[in-house]
Amino acid sequence: MAQGKEAVIQAKNLYKIYRVGESRVRALNGVDLTIYKGEFCSIVGTSGSGKSTMLNMLAGLEKPTKGQVIIGGEHLEGMNEAQLVRFRREHVGFIFQSFNLLGTLNARENVALPLTFRGMSKKERLKRADAMLDLVSLSKHKKHRPNEMSGGQQQRVGVARALVVDPEIIFADEPTGNLDSNTSAEVMGLMKKIVREQNQTLVMVTHDNHLASFADRIFHIIDGKIVKIEDNTGKREDKDL
Repeated sequence: MAQGKEAVIQAKNLYKIYRVGESRVRALNGVDLTIYKGEFCSIVGTSGSGKSTMLNMLAGLEKPTKGQVIIGGEHLEGMNEAQLVRFRREHVGFIFQSFNLLGTLNARENVALPLTFRGMSKKERLKRADAMLDLVSLSKHKKHRPNEMSGGQQQRVGVARALVVDPEIIFADEPTGNLDSNTSAEVMGLMKKIVREQNQTLVMVTHDNHLASFADRIFHIIDGKIVKIEDNTGKREDKDL
C-alpha cells in the first residue's frame, strides 16, 4: 500500500494520559501509524481500548500528552484552539453515530450547512449539496426532513454532509451504531465506493470486526496500543504485544 502513496495522516509515539483521581490512565500508550491518501482505514477495539481517543487525536479534537500528529504536513499538536477549529473546518469531514442532523432542515439544507462557514453563496451551497445527495443515491429525498427518512437514509445524508466540504480526510465514529445489520452493510458499501470514486481518505472507528473488514486496512487497538494491522487481502502485520 505504501509504495508511491502519499501519507495523509501520521501519528508518532502518541500518548494520552488522563488523571482519574490519584491514578493515571493511559488511553493511548505509544501509537505509531501512517494512513495514505485514498485509503479506507478502520480502527477497531472494544470499549475502553483507546479507539475513540485515537480518533479525537487524529481529528484535532484532543491534544496528545506526548507525541506528534501530522496531517497533510501540518503538526496538530502545536496548534492553538482557534487554529484547530479552522483546520477541522477546512480539512476534515465528520460522520457521527447519531447522524446529528437538524430536524427543522431538509436533507439538502442539512448537507449545505457546513458550507455556510465558507462564505459561499446560497445558490452555490445548494448546488453542491444536490450533487452530494445524488452521489449517495438520495436524489428523491432532497426535500425530506430527518423524521421523514429511515435511519439508513439519514446516515446517507450524514455521509453527503461530510463530503460537501471536499475534505482531505473523513472521520467516522461508529457510523452505523444506530442501524440494523443490513442497513449497516449498505452504508459501509456506500462509504467504500465513495472512497474509491472520489479518492477520499476515510478513517473509521468501530467495535465491530465485521464492519471493520470493509476497510482497506484494519488497525486493532488494545489498551491504547496497536497490536495488529490487517490488510484486506488477509495478510497480517503483527506488532509486539
